[in-house]
Amino acid sequence: MKILIVGGGLGGLSAALCLQQAGHEVQVFEQSKVFAPVGAGIQSGANAVHVLRHLGLFDATAALAVQPERVEFRDCKTGSALATMPLGQGYQEKYGEPYWHLHRADMHTVFEQALRERAPDAIHLNAQFERYTEHGDSNDVEAGAGVVLRLTDGREFEGDLLIGADGIRSKVRQQLCGSNTPKFTGHVAWRVVVPTSHLPNDWMDKIVANYVGPNQHAVLYYLRNQQLANLVGVVESADQNKQWAGDSWVRNSPWAELKADFAGWHPTVQAIIDAAEKDQCYRWALYDHAPLKNWVSNRVALLGDAAHASLPFMASGAAMAVEDGRILDRAIEQEESLPDALRLYQNSRFERTSKVQRVSSKMGSLYHVKSTVLRNLAFRAFGTVAKANESFLPGYNANTVELK
Repeated sequence: MKILIVGGGLGGLSAALCLQQAGHEVQVFEQSKVFAPVGAGIQSGANAVHVLRHLGLFDATAALAVQPERVEFRDCKTGSALATMPLGQGYQEKYGEPYWHLHRADMHTVFEQALRERAPDAIHLNAQFERYTEHGDSNDVEAGAGVVLRLTDGREFEGDLLIGADGIRSKVRQQLCGSNTPKFTGHVAWRVVVPTSHLPNDWMDKIVANYVGPNQHAVLYYLRNQQLANLVGVVESADQNKQWAGDSWVRNSPWAELKADFAGWHPTVQAIIDAAEKDQCYRWALYDHAPLKNWVSNRVALLGDAAHASLPFMASGAAMAVEDGRILDRAIEQEESLPDALRLYQNSRFERTSKVQRVSSKMGSLYHVKSTVLRNLAFRAFGTVAKANESFLPGYNANTVELK
């Protein structure tokens, strides 16, 4: 088939790679004029790494990754551990692949380079989606019922399938599903990336450290073979909610406000804030979507955040998009008709992605409990519950899971 993909982020490129590897002709349409190295750290569990292995990208990605030893939840001021979960060799032995930290830009570069090598003319930059036209309702791709993508500059491209991988404010979703505006959660997120050479030698072990406090939390971990350190800090504030309602990842914000938001927090948090470049602090608003009831038609499908955007409190948004592409690839391979394949794709993904959306939202509330005593007790109890359910995310293998 000829497959048109709107959006050149991690979800769009990974889907393109899966589908191209399966023998389809793919075209990716990205509105940006260039792929800029934006974003910060992402966490990639075994469930996402299974797909990287399938695509032959394990080694290229491993060269840029950090494999943390464990995740720790800590009190924001004292640093005392509230809950701990292992992520090292035992994790890899249990789930078949490692748990990685990656810079989003590094992972994106691996995907982009691979697609350019395998399908040199597949990527179209400065290509802004305007609308699509879906022709007919035939179940047979070869019967001539196709889909036409129109860009804002008037260019049109015809294909057999259109995939909307264009993010939480997806224009493809707006046309497919009607008005579906994401809801502002009242959370704003800071991100800072600092060279580890700017930090004390004993700054932090090779772990994920989640410092939790009243109405806010901070997550710290290493990137790029421990050459970089990453901070994501999420804050609830009425004033900032009004001022920072934009969700652009590349919006600079004053370092002094970052410093003030985490005043009095543990020295490990203070150290990375103090080491940050004053003009390299970014802040954006977090939006949420209720699960969609349907995200496919006969020849159009949504993928990643366009279909099931979730809050970052389970660190699984990128992994869900990567899984989507592989499941869509397998569904197309399994079914004789495209509409049946798209329904199989949606049915196979709905329960899992909806659960990630729900649990991510609940985790945000847990992180920010106002009472120190109640919060710390809740996290100690959470550690027990989490260990009992820890296989939910990493135990999923998109290469082999039954489609239904």
